[in-house]
Amino acid sequence: MTDTPTLPDRLAIDPDSPHYDEALLARGVGIRFNGAEKTNVEEYCVSEGWVRVAAGKAKDRQGKPLLMKLKGTVEPYIKDDAAEG
Repeated sequence: MTDTPTLPDRLAIDPDSPHYDEALLARGVGIRFNGAEKTNVEEYCVSEGWVRVAAGKAKDRQGKPLLMKLKGTVEPYIKDDAAEG
C-alpha cells in the first residue's frame, strides 16, 4: 500500500480520450457512485461530480457506445488495495 498512486480527477477507458491511462486501468479502478458500486462506468470526473455510462446497446457512428452523464458523488479507488484491506 506504500506505492498507491493518487487517482486522477478524471479518467476514461476509451484509448482515444486524453484522460486515458493504460497503466492505471491495468491495476483495476473501481467506482462508487452515490454509495453504490458501478461496473459500467466509461469515464468519471470527481471535481465536477459525474460519471458517463453506456446507454443500453446503442452505438454512435464510429461504433462506440452512446453515453449518458449521471451526476452525483463519485468515489474512485484501486481494486487491488480494496482486496488487501
